[in-house]
Amino acid sequence: MNAFLILFNDIVRLYIWVLIINAVASWLVAFNVINTSNRFVYSVLEISYKLTDPPLRFIRSFMPNLGTVDISPIVLILGLVFLRNFINEIFYKIAL
Repeated sequence: MNAFLILFNDIVRLYIWVLIINAVASWLVAFNVINTSNRFVYSVLEISYKLTDPPLRFIRSFMPNLGTVDISPIVLILGLVFLRNFINEIFYKIAL
């Protein structure tokens, strides 16, 4: 049971990093720091977008429009951290 908990924690941690990379990459694209016509850059952005867009789109449907500020990645990260801590707490109480 402990191995599944460690795997779940690692998956959540990895997904949080993908969210952070996606947010930073979107800023870099917006300020023309990276070129999306480069095939490698485009592939990385497309993969991160496909991984993060569905949950972010769901969160954005409930959030008010804040103009150019998008805090949906922060909301998702906080939700993932809460979920991870909640599941860890439940399984550690069951194990005792």
